[in-house]
Order: sequence, then C-alpha cells, then structure tokens
Amino acid sequence: MTLQKVRQIFTKILLKALYTKLFHIVFSVIFLTLGTATVFSQEITFSDSIKLDSKDLFTVKDSIIKDSSKKPKPFLDGIVNMKAKGFEKMNQKKKQLTLQDEASIKYTGFDIKAGKIVYDFEKKQVYAGRLKDSAGNFIQRPVFTQGTNVIEPDSIVYNTVSGKALIWNSRTKQGEMNIKAEISKRENDSVVFMKSARLTTAKDIDDPEYYFYVTKVKFVPNKKVIVGPTNLVIADVPTPIFLPFAYFPMSETSSSGFIIPTPGQNNRQGYFLQNGGYYFALSDFYDLAVLGDYYTNGSYGLRAESSYAKRYKFTGRFNLRLENNIQSEKGFPDYVKSKQYNIQWSHNQDPKAAANSRFSASVNLGSSQYYRQSLNLNNVGASLNNNLSSSVSYSKTFQTVPQVNMSLTATHSQNTNTKQIDMTLPTFQASVDRIYPFAPKDGIKKGLIKNINLQYSVRAENRIKTADSLFFKPQMFRDAKAGFQHSIPVNTNFKILKYFSVSMGAAYNEVWAFNTIQKEFSALENKIITEDQNGFEAFRTYNFNAGIGTTLYGMFNFGENSKIQAIRHVMRPNISFGYTPSFEKYYDTYAIDATGLTTAEYTKFDGGLFGAPGKSYANNLGFSLSNTFEAKVKDKESKKDETKKVMLLNNLNLATNYNLAADSLAWSPVRISGGTQLFNQKMDINFATTLDPYAIDNSGKRIEKFNIDNGGSLFRMTSANMTLNYSFSSTDGDKKKDKQNQQNGGTGDDLFGTSTDLSDSRQSLFKKDDDENLEKTTSNEWYATKLPWDLRLAYSITYNNSNRENEISSNSLMASGNIELAPRWKVGFSSGYDFKQKGITFTQLRFERDLESWRMSFNWVPIGTNTYWGFFIGISSSILSDIKYDKRQIPDRVF
Repeated sequence: MTLQKVRQIFTKILLKALYTKLFHIVFSVIFLTLGTATVFSQEITFSDSIKLDSKDLFTVKDSIIKDSSKKPKPFLDGIVNMKAKGFEKMNQKKKQLTLQDEASIKYTGFDIKAGKIVYDFEKKQVYAGRLKDSAGNFIQRPVFTQGTNVIEPDSIVYNTVSGKALIWNSRTKQGEMNIKAEISKRENDSVVFMKSARLTTAKDIDDPEYYFYVTKVKFVPNKKVIVGPTNLVIADVPTPIFLPFAYFPMSETSSSGFIIPTPGQNNRQGYFLQNGGYYFALSDFYDLAVLGDYYTNGSYGLRAESSYAKRYKFTGRFNLRLENNIQSEKGFPDYVKSKQYNIQWSHNQDPKAAANSRFSASVNLGSSQYYRQSLNLNNVGASLNNNLSSSVSYSKTFQTVPQVNMSLTATHSQNTNTKQIDMTLPTFQASVDRIYPFAPKDGIKKGLIKNINLQYSVRAENRIKTADSLFFKPQMFRDAKAGFQHSIPVNTNFKILKYFSVSMGAAYNEVWAFNTIQKEFSALENKIITEDQNGFEAFRTYNFNAGIGTTLYGMFNFGENSKIQAIRHVMRPNISFGYTPSFEKYYDTYAIDATGLTTAEYTKFDGGLFGAPGKSYANNLGFSLSNTFEAKVKDKESKKDETKKVMLLNNLNLATNYNLAADSLAWSPVRISGGTQLFNQKMDINFATTLDPYAIDNSGKRIEKFNIDNGGSLFRMTSANMTLNYSFSSTDGDKKKDKQNQQNGGTGDDLFGTSTDLSDSRQSLFKKDDDENLEKTTSNEWYATKLPWDLRLAYSITYNNSNRENEISSNSLMASGNIELAPRWKVGFSSGYDFKQKGITFTQLRFERDLESWRMSFNWVPIGTNTYWGFFIGISSSILSDIKYDKRQIPDRVF
C-alpha cells in the first residue's frame, strides 16, 4: 500500500532557541549528492579535433598487447544511449567524445542533457555546458538527473567512477524551496559543501523577490546541516536580518520540534504569546500539534490539532480548542471570566476505498459563545450564525435481492442563542428496496396491478434534548428518549384517458416507544401532574392517499419580426385525496380538578419521538398548480438569426386543502411561492405569501366567516417575504464559497465579511479564482482600461399581518465587493443597512498586496460590537511562516 504523508505548516525546532524553518531551506540541498575530488575552472575547453561516425566509437583498439585471456573493456562502458542533433566527434588522441547541440548521454545511474557534452573515457569524466545562439545568449542549459534529483546548472563536471561532481550555478527545487549555488562540491560520500548559495521560495530563482544568502554550507545527508553567515536579501537589498551560524538536524521524514509563538498586545488581556507549542511527528499516517496561548492578565488557550491520511483510503483532520478568557482585572466592576471550548472533526473516505460502505464525519460543536468570545479566531459570519451542527455517519449496502440499505448516524444541532442542544446518539435506519410482487421478471411494468409496489423501512433513535450547561453530564443522558418506527408503504400508478396520471397508495406505520407519560390530578398538590413512564409501548396507524394530475402546454406567438417570438406556459395541475381515520383507542382521560367530574383526554404517546396517533378524523382534498413561463427570443450574438430560450418565471406554485370531515374552517390558507433568475441567471428572486380566506375576531382567532363577507378582500394576506440576490462582476460573477468560512460555522460568502484565523495570517483575504492568469502577470504591470471587480447584493423583506399587525418585520440590504486595482493589488468591503432598525449592519474593509513570495494585508472592522483591525506582512510559504510582522487589535469581546 502506498502511503501518503501528512503535510504540516508549522515551524519545527529541535533543542535550539533560534531554530526557524531554515531547516527546510538547507534540507533542499539534498540534490547535491554529487561531488568531485578535483577543482576545475568554470571555463571548460572542449576538443573538437577528430570526427568519427558513431559506429567507429566502439571499434577503437588499444595498441598495448594484453593477455588474451582477458577481454578488453570498451571505452564507453556503462553508456546506455547517447545522441546529438548537431554532431558527434571523437578525439582518439585525447580519448574524448564531443556531442554538440541538444546532446544527451544516458549512463548507468544518471542522465545528462545539455547544449554541449564532452566525455573523457580515460578519466571517466563528463563535462557539460551551454551553447550561444546568434545573438550571443546562452541556451540549452544542462539538465542533470540522478534518481529523483534534478539539477539545472550552467556547467557541470562529473566523474562516473567516484560519483563526485563540481557544479556551477546549479538550480534545483526541493518542495517549496528553490536553491541556486555558485559552486557545489562533495568532499566524499557523506559530506557536501556549498559556496555562495541563494535559498528562496520565489518562483523565479534567477530574479527572486527575496532570498537568503548563505556563504558556506556543510551538509551531511540524513544527519545534519551546518551553515555559516546567513543574510536576508529583499529586492537585491541586504537587510539587517543576519545569523552568524546555525545547526539543523536532517531527516527525510517528518520530525518533532518546537513551534515559535507570536508575541503581541491588546487592550483587554495585556501582552500575549500566541500559537506556540510542540509538533509531534508520530508517523507517516498522522501527526499532532499541541499549541497554546498565554496572556498576562491570566487568560490562556490550549489547542490540539491532528491531521491523518492514507492514500486511497481516507483523509481527516481533528481540532480541539480550550480557552479560559478573562476580561479586565479582578476587583474591577467589569471583571468577567468564562471558559470556552470547540471540537472540529472532518473525515472523508476515498470513493475507491470501499464499494458498498462509506464512513464520513463533519463535526463542529462546543460552547455556544465560542465564536463570539474566542481570542484566536475572528469569524464574524460564524459569530452571527446561531446554529452549530454535526454529523457522523456510516452506511452500507447489502447486494442482495432485493437490495438492503443500512445506515448508522449520530447528529448534533445547537442553537447558540437559546443554548439548546438536540442530539441523536445514534439514529439507525434500514430499508429494503422496492418490490413489485405482481410484475413479470422480464417485461414492462404497465397498469394498475403490475405497478403495485411495496417497501419496508425501520428507523430507531436515541434522542437527547439538553442545554449547553448540561452537555455530556449525567443529567443529559437521563433525559434521553428512545424508540422505533416501522413503515410499509404500498403504491401504484397508471394512466387514464391517455393524458392523466393517477397515483394511489396506502401506508402502515408502527411505533415502538420506550418513554411515555401519565397524567393525573394530585389532590395533595392541587394540580395536574405529568409523570414520565419507562417501558415498552406501541401504537399502529394507517392512511390512504390518491392523486391525479396532468401537464398542459400553452404557446403565445408574437411573430417572426418581434424581438420576443413566443412565450410558452407550462401548467401542472394536481388534485389529491387523503384519508386518515381517528385512533381514539389510544386516548385516556384524567380529572382536571378535585371533584373528578371534569375530565380531559390525552394519549400516553404525547411528546414521543415519532409523534402521537391522531384523534381527529381527516378526509382532505388537496389542490395544487405549478406554472413555468419561458420565452423564445432572438439571439443578438447569433449571425444566423437563431433564437434562444429565456426563463421568465422558473416556478409559480399555488396550493391549498379542503377538509371534507371538518364542521368548520374547512379551507386551509392558500400558499403561493415562486422564483426566477434574471440577467443571465445572475439575479435570483424568490418570494412567498400566505392568503387566508377566513376572517379573524378581535382576539386574532379565525372565525367561520369568509374575509370577503366580513367587509374585507377575497383573501387576507397573513405573511409575505421576498429575497433578492444579485451577483455580477467584470467576469460575469463569482458564486464560489469560502470553505474556510463554512468550516468554522460561517455562511460561505463574504456578505458578513471574510473569516480571519489568527493562528495563520498567511491565508488570503480574497478568493484567488484565476491563479493561472495571475501567474502570467507581474507586480509591475497595470491594467490598461478594465479593472477586475465583483459585487454581491442581498436584499430581504418580510411582511407580517397574522393578527392585523400590518407591519414590515424585517427589511435589510447587504452588499460585498472586491476590486483589483492592479495585478496583485486588491481591496474589498462588506456592509449593509437595516431599514427596520435604521442602522448600518456589519461593515468590514479589506486590503491586500500580493508580493508573489510575500503577502501584505490589512483588515478593518470600524464599527459595531466586533471592531477589529489587523496588519500582516510575511512570506506566503508555509515553511518560512515565522518570517513575518503581524500586528492586530482583536475585537472587544462581550461575555
């Protein structure tokens, strides 16, 4: 099995106070496994005095008489293949072979390609260099490949016997690090020396934005690296950042080490050290990082972060965060102390791991106030979101006839405002595939009888409803409720009169309950007491349903000369009937006063997991109508006067019910909903309303009198809402989601601002959607006429009139946008206005400068309860993440 190593972004130090990620910098010199025992000048003289055909290279004879018992070795022993586009020459006197123009030699253990190659088969040495074109520019730089190491120097001398080499201006890439050294030499098999080396994560190694200049390097493969004077150079200007020497352990595998903390200060917790700790390289499959924060006022935070992966099997990540937050000082009136925690776990199974089973997890649970009070995470979208949810599931399919599906799921839903938690530990579901008992094994299922089918499904739950303060305490488990629900639906469908589709069905349900109630009047306490009962109880219900529907098409033609040539209207009317009998046998009575003469009815299954049997007899007729409107218009971009379809109204739905068994208020309110997309599907519009045909009395209760007969209109609008989303840009919009925001409980867009993970400021404030085009531009270029930009608008309005309020309950407009002033220069904003509360909603301003290998950003929330600003400049690469300047003022937390 091929293993997949888990990559980490942490700086690792082993018993060295000043250890930085220069370990990875020096580690990248592993390509210098070549050395030489002789010093050569960079100027190499090539001999071209003799020209032979390639077949003559293997027929040269030595003039010295040798023992006939020994076979002479060929001069080019070990060469697998050689070729040159220009010419091949042999100097028999100097015993040198010259290959010119796109030359290459494949030797045992290495491969060399270059503009010019000279092979000295007496010294067993290869000389490779560049050529000059007609303009005097060097071309065809040598490419030396040995194993997994690839070197692109200006010139190279390599001894095929000893394996030693001398290399000038070598260029190589190891991970994220690019290395260029003027001279590289290996003293012996275990020591490599470098002189005047440049180490950088910039893509252009010949003209990098920054680099570390190292004068001397001693490298012992797989053991250690010792470097001499090292200086950070930015834009070819040396900086004061200087190290006289450094020692680093060397290993090809992940190694444990310390993680350097980030110092800082804020106005509520004082001075602090954040994100310091230790990294444990446990194995190739998983790792662990233990991090901590400390503040001088006594606040602290602890985090454990682990990633794991196995190729073709699964990947996952687990985070545990604990915080002890203190505001102000003890003895002051604003002193507040709180403890917060958060658990995140994501697990994804590779689709190739198992064909018939799957395990997945997405967990985000913890303290209700974690995202609002955390000192190490600023995610406004998550702090405004009032729900956290989790799910861990395992499913399996049994390839039997009929097929059986089974799943086991644990879920969690948490309201951060009410601090109420709902969990299922676990939910079990199983179902048998649809069975057609009267259909032939081979043939078409057609007609009333052949289409009769049935299924069986079972669902079991252990549900817990608790509060944040009782989470995972004994009281939480004592309040759990458990039960089973069995369902057997029987259905069929057929056509009548060719155009009408009829469906009929019946359903049988059986519920097993282990938690019931009992009500009685207590004369001692003079009130009704409800007692919980534990034990097995069951009830059974059934119902019948039928429906008939069809599809109608209407076409309105406007003529060929009209811009709108036709409008098509599609209607799908449907009439349904539902019958549910009364299950009075499951109801009991209890006295409601001390006399015992006045009683009320109840069922012991009230408040159960799967509901309670209904006492009311129901005989309902349902009416629904679905509408779709499309237009055929002339396509302006077509040169052949072709037409295209444009959606006018994606759906317009109307639905209501009439209860044949009701003695009053038989009609249900009419529900109308619709939606469409405009402006090339960049604007989404959705609306809904509820219309009640009945009037209400002075207390707001519905009465048996139509609203039109009470002096009103035909219908009384009780509620309505509309949402509008418009996303457009210079490149026709962007609907991509912010995964980082979603993972931490956010909304997935930047209407509530972008999330800021204070433990890793290297992540961009903006979504990079066109990295390929970005790489083609340089930081010095400017846009000629058109600036890339994007803008998102979200408008929402809700009307309420259920009890003659006649008011707008909510009315707000939100906007967010970004503009690219120049390649790698971006600014953005998020803001809005609440017309109901008459105030500005959350506002965030963003700025970012992409310096290719570096990143600079400024993030500012100027108003509100989450005021915040942060400035960051540092190297984007994870292996040099400690080289940065990070200054911020965290939001003033309100406990």
